[in-house]
Amino acid sequence: MAKRSSLSIRIVEGKNLPAKDISGSSDPYCIVKVDNEPIIRTATVWKTLCPFWGEEYQVHLPPTFHAVAFYVMDEDALSRDDVIGKVCLTRDTLAAHPKGFSGWAHLTEVDPDEEVQGEIHLRLEVVARPRGRRLRCSVLEARDLAPKDRNGASDPFVRVRYNGRTQETSIVKKSCYPRWNETFEFELEEGTAEALCVEAWDWDLVSRNDFLGKGPGQLIPLIEETTSTECRQDVATNLLKLFLGQGLAKDFLDLLFQLELGRTSEANTLFRSNSLASKSMESFLKVAGMRYLHGVLGPIIDRVFEEKKYVELDPSKVEVKDVGCSGLHRPQTEAEVLEQSAQTLRSHLGALLSSLSRSVRACPAVVRATFRQLFRRVRERFPSAQHENVPFIAVTSFLCLRFFSPAIMAPKLFHLRERHADARTSRTLLLLAKAVQNVGNMDTPASRAKEAWMEPLQPTVRQGVAQLKDFITKLVDIEEKEELDLQRALSLQVPLVKEGPLFIHRTKGKGPLMSSFKKLHFSLTTEALSFAKTPNSKKSALIKLANIRAAEKVAEKSFGSSHVMQVIYEDDAGKPQTVYLQCKCVNELNQWLSALRKVSISNPGLLGSYHPGIFRGDKWSCCHQKDKSDLGCDKTRSRVTLQEWNDPLDHDLEAQLIYQHLLGVEAALREKHRELSAGTEAGSVPTGPGEAAEDALAQLLRVLRDLQEAHRSSPANSPPSEPNRLLALQT
Repeated sequence: MAKRSSLSIRIVEGKNLPAKDISGSSDPYCIVKVDNEPIIRTATVWKTLCPFWGEEYQVHLPPTFHAVAFYVMDEDALSRDDVIGKVCLTRDTLAAHPKGFSGWAHLTEVDPDEEVQGEIHLRLEVVARPRGRRLRCSVLEARDLAPKDRNGASDPFVRVRYNGRTQETSIVKKSCYPRWNETFEFELEEGTAEALCVEAWDWDLVSRNDFLGKGPGQLIPLIEETTSTECRQDVATNLLKLFLGQGLAKDFLDLLFQLELGRTSEANTLFRSNSLASKSMESFLKVAGMRYLHGVLGPIIDRVFEEKKYVELDPSKVEVKDVGCSGLHRPQTEAEVLEQSAQTLRSHLGALLSSLSRSVRACPAVVRATFRQLFRRVRERFPSAQHENVPFIAVTSFLCLRFFSPAIMAPKLFHLRERHADARTSRTLLLLAKAVQNVGNMDTPASRAKEAWMEPLQPTVRQGVAQLKDFITKLVDIEEKEELDLQRALSLQVPLVKEGPLFIHRTKGKGPLMSSFKKLHFSLTTEALSFAKTPNSKKSALIKLANIRAAEKVAEKSFGSSHVMQVIYEDDAGKPQTVYLQCKCVNELNQWLSALRKVSISNPGLLGSYHPGIFRGDKWSCCHQKDKSDLGCDKTRSRVTLQEWNDPLDHDLEAQLIYQHLLGVEAALREKHRELSAGTEAGSVPTGPGEAAEDALAQLLRVLRDLQEAHRSSPANSPPSEPNRLLALQT
């Protein structure tokens, strides 16, 4: 299996952008390009010079990519969108410095007249150590950083990531010209193309901020102990997907539940920390329960967005002037605004709770089984009458506080909406999320005391607690046999990977014509790409999955329109065919390409090249070759994919990512093994669990050593004739 780089991209916000519109403002959005090919487009934030996007992506790239560029654009409905600025992260920075690099890394301008702000002074060098070569990164200082705080300064620190390890500098308070002079070292393996990521952060911005086999109960705590808070979510997601793909997700989560319960003495702190159990359960709900979330929450979110009502319960924030009283020639009073807002929120909360109450059977079988196991474990741990609500709160701490509430506050991040909410709608969503949290907390006095102005919702909240307890009781009381029958029925269904409307291009005469695009509903499963006239009509298979040879973008000039992809495949007679499909936006295009590439990545006969143009008349529009069967003029990108909650499970990839993480913390694991060994030798009586943990850890370290040896001896990983020392720099 060829190696892929996993690139995490977080597009947070912009500050003090230039005004591009006559109104003195801009309509900014971001485009991310890999080697000049756009793969991501954020939502547009209208009429602002300080936009907040808050969007996160994870992109899988081949190790040969050269640069990632971030363009900030101003959307214009009447003319071409303006370029506000660009940040380019490239390997070429180090290409001319094979022995190391020392200098200022800064933002690159798009327009020579544009001002750029912020540079970091770095020193990179390769040093020899007795145990091998290491990459040394010295973070010296920064200058002219953007002020992120109200005091006109920032609290900057630098995060350095390489080869699965993350290290951070200290925080320099209230400075745009910080000095750190801190040095980090990382293991350097010959022949690898890992990217060195150097990121400057403002402390305020990030304040929100088992491989099981034998002895899993001993290994999981050790992995959690040696995993930093920053990468715990990634480790939890990788482990969860690995076990979910093997039908062991419930057992894996049950083990984590038992470990968490074993170290929790106070019932009110249960599952409230960012432990591996909490992070794994969050990932589990997103992977296994997202369609369920859409079914329950989608209609309520759509209603909030469509109504756009002014809603406010906090008297100190009421803006009476924003709301007129229908039919009267006077503004509403504060009391009238508060009462109308309470009525609106009670309506939304009641609709949500009713939808949830009716959804017991719609909840995925594996989610029901996991919640049932969680409920039983907590009830066994806290059996007294005074803890009667604790099992219910354990379920709601995940279902409401870590799943439904975040989705209500940021529906775009959960794919419930295509764009972020405006300020008015965001406030309504925030208040609704707070009400859901109060219901999830079982309306405790502590939750009520935090914000007394939420009191008008209390009748609905109290009723919601009763509804939620009834829902959970039904959810966890489904008989085992019925559960197994349902799981068996679900396992017989072909899993759906992606679906949605696309325009298919029918060719006429000598070449494709714009008028031949036809809108159909497409479905991609692990067996075929199919289409139908409507989502509910009978589907017809278009392409068998095993016959796909490539899925690539089509050059915009080929059809005179954007967002067109081509799927190259073989028909039943073995002849090459191409179908052209148009998407509504660049994000949708890349999601379809990503899905198609993932489900066909193991197909034999994948193409190494393709034509980004079309064959019109007697030649290819891209390279003007006259033979339609000639080899393509551009390389395919079969391994450039996005990672999303509904991705098909890739066991090999998840195992590789876990292996990469364990290599990054190998030194910490060896140190822990030495501590356990010393404790066993010093004790006069066998320690039991300590010895078991030592044995399990020793076995894990042996497995890591064997895998490293296998990688080194593999022909695919042998070093090239000229060692590749290029590293990608991200600032």
